[in-house]
Amino acid sequence: MRIGLLLITIFIFIATTNAQNKSAVSKQKKDSVSNDLREVVVTGEFQPQSLKNSVYRTRVINAERIRLKAATSIQQVLNTELGFRFSNDLTLGTTDVQMMGMSGRSVKILLDGVPMIDRGDARESLDQIDVNTIERIEIVEGPLSVSYGSDALVGVINVITKRAGKESLNINARVQEETAGNEYSPFGKSGKHSQHAGGSWQNKGWSVLAGLTRDEFNGFNVPGPTVIAENISPTYWKPKLKWMGNGKLGYRNDNFNMSYRFDYLDENIDSRGGYLKALNQSLRQQYITNRYIHVLQGDYRWNEKLQLSGSVAYNNLKRATKTVLHNYATGRDSLTAEQGQQDIAKFNTFALRTVLVYKMSDQISFQPGIEINRDGANGARIAGKPTISDYAFFISSELNLAKGFTLRPGLRFIKNSVYDAPPVVPTLNAKISLTDQLDLRLGYASGFRAPALRELYYDFRDSNHTILGNTNLKAEQSNNYTASLSFSGVETAGFSFKSVLSGYYNNIKNRIDLLTSATDITAATLVNVSKFKTTAGTLENTLIWKNVQATLGFSMLGTYNVLSENSSQLGETPQFVWSPEINTNLSYYFPELGATANLSAKFNGTRRNYESYIDKVDNLEKVRLAKVGSFTLLDLMLSKKIFKTLTLNAGVNNLLNVTTLSNTSLGSGGAHSSTGAPVPMGYGRSYVVGLSFNWSKD
Repeated sequence: MRIGLLLITIFIFIATTNAQNKSAVSKQKKDSVSNDLREVVVTGEFQPQSLKNSVYRTRVINAERIRLKAATSIQQVLNTELGFRFSNDLTLGTTDVQMMGMSGRSVKILLDGVPMIDRGDARESLDQIDVNTIERIEIVEGPLSVSYGSDALVGVINVITKRAGKESLNINARVQEETAGNEYSPFGKSGKHSQHAGGSWQNKGWSVLAGLTRDEFNGFNVPGPTVIAENISPTYWKPKLKWMGNGKLGYRNDNFNMSYRFDYLDENIDSRGGYLKALNQSLRQQYITNRYIHVLQGDYRWNEKLQLSGSVAYNNLKRATKTVLHNYATGRDSLTAEQGQQDIAKFNTFALRTVLVYKMSDQISFQPGIEINRDGANGARIAGKPTISDYAFFISSELNLAKGFTLRPGLRFIKNSVYDAPPVVPTLNAKISLTDQLDLRLGYASGFRAPALRELYYDFRDSNHTILGNTNLKAEQSNNYTASLSFSGVETAGFSFKSVLSGYYNNIKNRIDLLTSATDITAATLVNVSKFKTTAGTLENTLIWKNVQATLGFSMLGTYNVLSENSSQLGETPQFVWSPEINTNLSYYFPELGATANLSAKFNGTRRNYESYIDKVDNLEKVRLAKVGSFTLLDLMLSKKIFKTLTLNAGVNNLLNVTTLSNTSLGSGGAHSSTGAPVPMGYGRSYVVGLSFNWSKD
């Protein structure tokens, strides 16, 4: 609490003693706010398109919103957005994202349109992207399997990185300190510490960007090296150190654009075990991840009617588990020999994508393309050195059939080297301009998710668990229906309003899930579950008035799984179980101070799910409704430009001090789940202070 008061005092002192550059900052703020309703999007589009004219219902989170939240990860950006929830695996120290009621591989993660790879089911890669490099995040709800292939089953998150601006030279840096709950030491052994340095240069069409970020989280409730206890609960927040580097070299002229981008990640998660008193030793594990991404992208425009674009990408991911026993008498570490405690898994992906856009006339355009993907993996827990090759041809067209009426059909044809892929994946989207201010969007899409290498060939065994892959898995497939009605109010000086009412229905078959053995609860294998459905209705409103920007949204999410059909055993009537969400983002600019206050909040309703269990009384399988409790996240951040090149931010994250959620589940079936254990959500209220430097030369 004293730290929080100190940070706020510092902020108020600087804000009241420095009000220079107010008019320039005010103009910049108003310009950025008024442009929010004129965002340009690229995800799934033939070419960069205004948000209003896009056939897809696309959400955009721009760099200004990210800056005002003082976010150090994409999770902090998305955790107050409708339709998103995050889960934390404290055993492994990882995080997964849930979108439209589904998580893991059902969500496609793109970095500048190129797929990210993950070692397992969780989308760890989303938390391994440097937030300091992001220009904007584009979110499309619903399958984009025609454009992006497998995994785009329920939606796409496309992270668009920055490129060199109009300035000939730019240098930027950032340092941010944050408490972890009530634990903190300045630049030291507790709390969160982030540092970033980057720059860009451009001249005569050539450009260079580079950046390096160090992000250190020292854990929460972490046992110290001298803790004397026979056992220490593993449910503490693991320390994590990340180094993220990136570079980009590009050239562009009026008709040609080409760039090479390189990203590197080094992540070390530290897991400390209990003190073995009889041996005077303690167990310690490290999960070490190294990721390299090489991407070559380009496009060439022959004329107004014909344009070619393409990319070649190579992802290399290595994840090692290292386990040692530390001897306090000798001070030495020795490697353990138990099964599963020493492991290196390697994954690599090669992706080639080429797309041609041909505009036959103002009424008809075509977009044919080819895509080749090759995935490989090897490691002690993966049988052999398997590879999967995927070849696809896709084509879509944009038909402007009448004024204000656009139709976009599309097909994807697939050939896979391992499994029987769906022979064709169709999609059909329409946009109808009912009036100048009212747009109706309707869509149908068939989505699919290919079984991943780990799901087909995974072979995990340790002292507590056995998880086996299944080479007979089928691809998940979905039929998705979406509709949205967008209203853009009349924009006058300093005022604009937008409202979007949307809904979707997603019917998924052959969903891949873990099936626990009937005779051994520690053993499980992957199987196709016959039914799973999600549906939701959402209302989002955006208001900009003078120095105020406000959003208010409401969503109702329903999920249905095959066990819901047996819910009558419990007297439950609905097949779908529902969970509400309410969110708001409120920003106010103080012209006299040159400062901005930003409040982000989201209420997440109780999450329900049917699960099966064995009744201990009669030893029969039964169905029950499990619940995970509701919670509210609330972040408050203040931002102040103190000099021409410096910006100070200070505030509080998780203001309501959410830590764990109630849980009535008898077991989620995951390898690292605990029956009925509280669900970890956060480490409590944290206080933030940061300083950003940005200098440019025209």
